[in-house]
Amino acid sequence: MTDVPPDHALGPGRRSALSGILGVAGATVLAAGCTPTRASTAQAPTRSSASVAAGGPTPGAMTLFDDPEFNFGGLLALGGADQGSADVGEVLTAVNTINKAGLSAQSYVDTFSKLGDRLMKAPEGGRPDRETTRFRALRASQYYAQALFFVLGSRDPGREEGLYKACRGAWDTFCRLCDPAPVTAKVAYGKTSMPVWLFRPDTSGRRRPTVILTNGSDGQNVDMWTYGVAAALDRDFNALVYDGPGQGQMIFVDQVVFSPRWETVVTPLVDWLTARSDVDADKIALTGLSMGGDLAPRAAAFEQRIAALAAMPGCLNPWLGFGELQKVLTPDKEETNTIWNKEVAPQLSSAEAATVKKRFEPFSVPAMLAARQGKMFTDFYTPAKLIQSMDITDVVGRIKAPTLVLDYDFEQFYPGQPRQMFDKLTAPKEYLKLTAATGAQLHCSPMAPRQHCEVVFDWLQETLKGG
Repeated sequence: MTDVPPDHALGPGRRSALSGILGVAGATVLAAGCTPTRASTAQAPTRSSASVAAGGPTPGAMTLFDDPEFNFGGLLALGGADQGSADVGEVLTAVNTINKAGLSAQSYVDTFSKLGDRLMKAPEGGRPDRETTRFRALRASQYYAQALFFVLGSRDPGREEGLYKACRGAWDTFCRLCDPAPVTAKVAYGKTSMPVWLFRPDTSGRRRPTVILTNGSDGQNVDMWTYGVAAALDRDFNALVYDGPGQGQMIFVDQVVFSPRWETVVTPLVDWLTARSDVDADKIALTGLSMGGDLAPRAAAFEQRIAALAAMPGCLNPWLGFGELQKVLTPDKEETNTIWNKEVAPQLSSAEAATVKKRFEPFSVPAMLAARQGKMFTDFYTPAKLIQSMDITDVVGRIKAPTLVLDYDFEQFYPGQPRQMFDKLTAPKEYLKLTAATGAQLHCSPMAPRQHCEVVFDWLQETLKGG
């Protein structure tokens, strides 16, 4: 695969929508969700601040790269500095290096992977203690994750599994050096198992509220530290991090794709937690970040032991995030794949092809393996039907747990869906929009993870207070 030039950089960003994909007969197909929208907060109990026009979603210093998709990745890394999962100087130096070399998937992957490599070694002339080594590993995990996301647009997409293993290795080093170290285990899931990490404030064995942190379609474990583990420990909660199907180890190594029945993922986790004496079985909360805002509500609709739920943001139908690509899917598999292979895929630029490969890989092992060889998958129908089946519109009314639904100014991926989810909920519920007024705009508030965690964990503490 050829390198992606700056004006056709791999998109979407870590959690933004498809754009510029060519459709049938060469027509330009625009993605749903590219235009920022603001869902009305009328008649919704809300928690937060007024929105302000800020001259676009990333004004001033928030524009690290001219391309919004790379920019989102850079902002996500920079925001992690608040929780120790990045360093401002390291990220900004990497940004300058990439821009000087010419923004591309190749320069991005090379720069961040080299930064990860450097941090996994002892600093030159230094004798790092345990804490220094621990947080260098956490930052390395972040930087490897940045490289991992864009590697399919580079000249060597076959590095993907190796970059994942480097990211995971740095995470495991960080965990091993935590005090106390998280309890690690493998929880059975179908014919395989899910890796889990249970973080605890101490080893006293005291029963505590516990939050299960659910990642999205392309996040890594380090994101769960930034968006939950550190905040949970500060509040005397336990926190469970896990790789479910389609995530982390289960997709990149074990080759297990996403499941639309996320209750079959969460129920074994709840079983495992409730068997422990240091978990308060009546105070188990569940959060879902990014596409986890679809997965976690689905699980809570069927797993009644969940005492509180946070959807960050609320997402009813991930398939809508694929915009006009939805039109490729027809009721007939042969017809769909003929359209894809004869009319659509051949017209994609290398950047557009990389976009599609990245979006589809967690839903199709053949698509992932082909992408690592620089090839386009030929079966569009099967993964598209899987994504389509993840629509939870008709099941959110079953949720009984009190639910917090987050939304964001300039939500790129699921505009309007958080408010739609809120309206369909029949359980006790609260809606909050994080805004540009405090720098918390964009999907998952990449520049404001502390604000994000304050909102979520204040709500969790209040909600779980009465058991």
